[in-house]
Amino acid sequence: MKENYMVCNCMQVSYADIVSALSEHTKFEDVLSLFEAVQAITHCSTGCGGCHDKVLEVISEVMMG
Repeated sequence: MKENYMVCNCMQVSYADIVSALSEHTKFEDVLSLFEAVQAITHCSTGCGGCHDKVLEVISEVMMG
């Protein structure tokens, strides 16, 4: 299941965690500002940073949805 897909292994942030962090955003804004909002909530991409592009992809997918 996509919801259980682990996007950020360092901080154990799943696809569902990112969707939840985006729940307050009703419109597609600047991807980088949404990334910062998701990062503040989930702390994704603050460990090794290897998931940065995956997180941006998930944000785009969810917000374009």
